[in-house]
Amino acid sequence: MKKILILLLLVAPMSLLAQQKFGYVNSEEIVKVMPEYAKSQKELQDLEKMYTEEFNSMRTELEKKGTEFEKMQKDSVPENILKSRYEQLMQLQERLQQYGQEVNQNLQKAQQEKLMAIHKILMDALNAIGRDGGYVCIFDLAGGMPYISTTLCEDLSAKVKAKLGIPANAVPAVSK
Repeated sequence: MKKILILLLLVAPMSLLAQQKFGYVNSEEIVKVMPEYAKSQKELQDLEKMYTEEFNSMRTELEKKGTEFEKMQKDSVPENILKSRYEQLMQLQERLQQYGQEVNQNLQKAQQEKLMAIHKILMDALNAIGRDGGYVCIFDLAGGMPYISTTLCEDLSAKVKAKLGIPANAVPAVSK
């Protein structure tokens, strides 16, 4: 009798587990075909271009003033004026370096914010599919899962794309 009870206790959870639904997606593939991703990449490229143009303008000004300073040294310009121009040149160089660091930080922050917004849209779609489909768990192949049985789990990528309004055969947008 004890053996039958132990067997029932072992088999019951397994039969319950067999009735559960599991799914998987590859979020990297889905994100790359989302229209929001293509839009964010374009916006980031435009932002980077704007920053680059401003940086180049500042660098050109620094080079121009550096050339003027070298010219002043060859002429007989009073020491106090040379010292003042040298300090201005160093301040301009410092501002250029500081601006370069700010640009990198701003670009990273903008990229992070855009990716977070895209991932929220994706997570909302996954949650809706999980809830509506009665899935116990949806795994992400891009998340570094060591093994996911594709025979015991359902590939939900097409459902997620459909939920997001993306054609099933969509290919990632090529950024220029």
